[in-house]
Amino acid sequence: MANRTVKDAHSVKGTNPQYLVEKIIRTRIYECRYWKEECFALTAALIVDKAMELKYIGGVFGGNIKPVPFLCLLLKMLQIQPEKDIIVEFIKNEDFKYVRALGAIYMRLTGTSTDCYKYLEPLYYDYRKLKRMDRNGAFHIVHMDEFIDELLREERVCDIILPRIQKRHVLEETNVLEPRVSAIEEDIEDVESEQEEDDFAKELKKAAPPPERKPKRPSPSHTRRPTSPHRKESKRHRSPGKRRSRSRERAEKRHRSPEHKHRDEDRHKRSSKKSRHDRDGERERHRSRHGGKDRHHREKDKDQKSHRDDRRDRAKEERKEKSRSSTDQEIREANEMRARLGLAPLRP
Repeated sequence: MANRTVKDAHSVKGTNPQYLVEKIIRTRIYECRYWKEECFALTAALIVDKAMELKYIGGVFGGNIKPVPFLCLLLKMLQIQPEKDIIVEFIKNEDFKYVRALGAIYMRLTGTSTDCYKYLEPLYYDYRKLKRMDRNGAFHIVHMDEFIDELLREERVCDIILPRIQKRHVLEETNVLEPRVSAIEEDIEDVESEQEEDDFAKELKKAAPPPERKPKRPSPSHTRRPTSPHRKESKRHRSPGKRRSRSRERAEKRHRSPEHKHRDEDRHKRSSKKSRHDRDGERERHRSRHGGKDRHHREKDKDQKSHRDDRRDRAKEERKEKSRSSTDQEIREANEMRARLGLAPLRP
């Protein structure tokens, strides 16, 4: 009784809605634990909450063919057959992407050709990432627009054979659907219009006469002053004594013997060792007098410890506030979705 379709359900594609899923996969779903525990006695109002808990999409996996929760909820929707308005709200929902994916695949299974193109083609502009589980149980990233393209073009998605629909060009020829304009064509048109405007602006610049240039006046800094003969004589008859003394000092520094260098280095090391030793001795004497660390260092350690404790407490409070705000936001979004569907809120 729990696995039967509801009495007032309409036939889809001339058959029982549950028969759209293959028998072997359907029996595996009936035997799995998620179906028995989570999908038992689900209604159209309660299936919304289960759909918001989905974390990935997929079909069956493993050697013994286990179904994923996404496939179990899809079969449950085929069994209870919710109203079309609920499915449309699933597809239009922007907060929960897996709810949108569930509504899209259900519309592809049960909807007409015009409904599939009408409600699924706007989802080409949704580029969010979805997690998909493959046959080996490994996860892969797929985007929402890729998933919608598979629903409209492929024969099998999530291990379910999709019913055939009419080609889009046939519906366009019969004036059932308007010709679709993709976003890429719109972008190409925008780019072409921008290029035409740039070309027109360049032609206008070329056609315009060049502006007249005013002759530059020589700046006063560029004017040369006549050099006096006294200055020339002073440059020529400059005494080379200072130059020679400096050059001698540089040569002495360069050609200093390595023995002098080693002596200077040894003196520097001894002086640094002595100063370091004296400093260490003073610190040890100070610590022995005042019992280890002095008062200043002890107060500094206490302040640092209290500061660390305050930072730790602040971080804990911030984490708690973030978790509360995230849960409140999820509850608010779920209540908004339930309100659009005409259902009672989860919490006041």
